[in-house]
This record gives sequence, structure tokens and C-alpha cells, in this order.
Amino acid sequence: MNISENAPTPPMGWNSWDCFGVSVTEDDIKANADYVAKHLKQYGWEYIVVDLCWFAPDANTDNYKKFGLHQLTDEYGRLIPDPVKFPSSSGGAGFKPLADYVHNLGLKFGIHIMRGIPWQAAENDLPIKGCDATAGHIAQPVDVCLWYANMYGVNLTRDGGQQYYDSLAELYASWDVDLIKADDMNSWDGEGNHEPYHTDEIEALAKAIDKAGRPVTLSLSPGAARVCNAAHLRRHANMWRISFDFWDEWESLQKQFDRCALWAPYIQQGHWPDADMLPLGRIGIRGEVGDARFTNFTEPEQYTLMTLWCIFRSPLMFGGHLPESDELSLRLITNPEVIAVNQASSNNRQVSRDETSVVWMAECLESGDPYVAVFNVSDVDAEIEVDLSSLRLSGNWTVRDLWKRQTLGDVSQNLVANVQGHGAAMYRLSPTAS
Repeated sequence: MNISENAPTPPMGWNSWDCFGVSVTEDDIKANADYVAKHLKQYGWEYIVVDLCWFAPDANTDNYKKFGLHQLTDEYGRLIPDPVKFPSSSGGAGFKPLADYVHNLGLKFGIHIMRGIPWQAAENDLPIKGCDATAGHIAQPVDVCLWYANMYGVNLTRDGGQQYYDSLAELYASWDVDLIKADDMNSWDGEGNHEPYHTDEIEALAKAIDKAGRPVTLSLSPGAARVCNAAHLRRHANMWRISFDFWDEWESLQKQFDRCALWAPYIQQGHWPDADMLPLGRIGIRGEVGDARFTNFTEPEQYTLMTLWCIFRSPLMFGGHLPESDELSLRLITNPEVIAVNQASSNNRQVSRDETSVVWMAECLESGDPYVAVFNVSDVDAEIEVDLSSLRLSGNWTVRDLWKRQTLGDVSQNLVANVQGHGAAMYRLSPTAS
């Protein structure tokens, strides 16, 4: 199976983390799936992803990081959904009924998993499906996630290690899962701490998915990924995080410019550096960070966020509770001309940066027309002038404003953008008809 075929364009969808954190329920998932199917599917949004702690009945923001969290497993030490949060999983059905619901809407279904094996499986030395080894034999209690202590690393040098990951992929395939967001796989730079790059377990999971025979988009999380691992990441994953969790703060958005510029040369069809979810709309309802709110990003900052993610070709995973979306959120995620930059462009790169502005370019895959994104990273409104010769463009060009969806006129020397502080503009330049 060619892993590149699982995500030929940057995946687009909705993820439960930003709005519901560790307390997401089946009703939450269905409400957002219904909304995507009715309002967003036509624009390319298709994944519905259940994030962390679907297997933990008692999880809350105060206790889930501490060792000893109650986690539900089957007889082979594999995490299974909590039937209180997810009633359709009762009787051993797992996520298959919920996946069926999502698929019947014409969408795709994804789940978040943690690296490793549950501590309960190791402590109780449960058998591993498909071999004679047990969980206690392969578990590495000294190898735990820095912020989620309830999984032990898996020793892939021992019999049973690969078989455990094989059994996970087999279970998820039986549930008809389309995307796996595998957490604690990538390196992490939050709060000055660093975890290793988990080479063995990344390879084990990728191998297991391939063996299971169901096309699955594999997302590795969190970040920050290191470019020295780019070749390995592209061999084994469809998307990987380039930063730790991204939230609705201007300072965090500013930092993403450097990360996106660093990773842009490594974009490859089927393999996408991931700038993280879009914390837009109504978030924090039962979430990890902050109180229930509409995003703290200002309107110009929201345009900057969406513009950067699109011209960088990051996967697009909306974080807000969609049934409560505001008008601005919907404008940002239903503009087909902007989404086309994310889904069908090439040679994406940052071409300049100074104290006031950042400029990115890309080319339309179909026509070769250049896309130009202009960002005002200063605090005040500014007129930003881009010399077309500095972009290696000559001749006459007709300018199309993608956000306004208006043709502005022709230019030959300078592209002038009036951009609000912290805001962005994005254009498509087409050769002017003679």
C-alpha cells in the first residue's frame, strides 16, 4: 500500500480537542459531523476526529495527566471507548457504529491514540493478541509521556512488541477508522522539555497500518518536529506536527512563520508538515485551555492564520464547535479560492520578511499562476509594497484578491497591499490578456 495515496492533498476536517478536551462525547461528535456534512463538505472538509481520553470515563482537565487514570481496555490490553460517553460503543462494538454514522454522511472518521500500551495492561500482564507474549514483557515503565503518564512505551526489540501494534491497527480497521492521530510520537519542545523522536514505535505503527490493509491517514503529534527527521517522517506518516499545541495567541501565531518557512521545502504530495489545528470559532467549552469563548484572535489575526496555513499547505483541522460558529469563521473556511491554494498549489515558500511584513509565494498547480500572500506583522495598519521583480515576475499581471473574491486590475511593477495590523492579504496573479 502506498502511504502517499492516503492523503493526496492536505487533510481537511474537524477535531474535538479545542472545544471539548478530554470530555468529548458521542453527541458532540455527531453534532459537528452533521454540520460538516450540511455546510462544509462541499468545500472539501471531510474528517471528523475524536481526540484524547475517549477511553477514560473519569478524565478531566485536573486528573488526566497524572499516573493511575482509569482507562478501559479489552482482554488484549487495547483501549476501548467509554460506553457512557459513547453509547453506541456498548457491547464491544467499539467505534464502528459511530464511524458508520460519519461515513453515512459522506465523511471520514478519525481517532486520537497515545503512544504505547496502557499501564493497566502491563500491571495485569494481559496477553497480546496473535502471540505468546504478554503486556508486561513488552512494556517499558521508564518510558512515559511527559504530560500523559498513563501509557508505557513498547519495547520493539522483544517478541510481542510489533504484534501489539499489529493488534491495534487490526482493531481500528475493524472499526473502519480513516485517520489515526498518534500522540507522543514526535519530539516536543514545550516548557523547555524534550522527548526523543520515537523511531521504533513510529515504524511499528506505520507497518501495522499497512499490514491491516485499510487506507488510513497517519498523523504524528505533537511537535516540534525536526527537519533532520524529514525523510523518516515522509516515509512513515502523512502529516506531522511542526509545533507544540497551538492556541489563540498572537505571539504563538508569530512563531509559526519561522516554523512554516523552515518546513516548506519538505512539503511533498501525500506528506504534509502540520502547523496544528485552527483555534477558531467557539472553543474552550470543556477544553484544555481557557474558558468557553470565541477565539481570542482578532479578525485580522484570523485572516493571517488562515492565509498562512493555506499558502503553507498545512492540514486544516477546525477546532471550534461548528454549530455555534460565527459569520467570520464561516467566511474563513468556505472561501473556495483560498482553499484552492491549500489544496492545489506548489513551490510554497517564504520570500521575504522584515519587521513589518512577511511575503509568501506559491504557484497554482493547474495554471502556474503565482499566488502572493502579504502579511502585516506590525501592530498598525500599513501599505505594503511588493516589487514584482523581487519575486522574479515580469510583464503585466491581472490581480485577483482571493479573500475579497474581486479582480482589482493590472500591475507590472509593484503590488500594493493595504493590510491591517496583524492582518493578511492573498492574491492570484494571472498574465494580462494582450
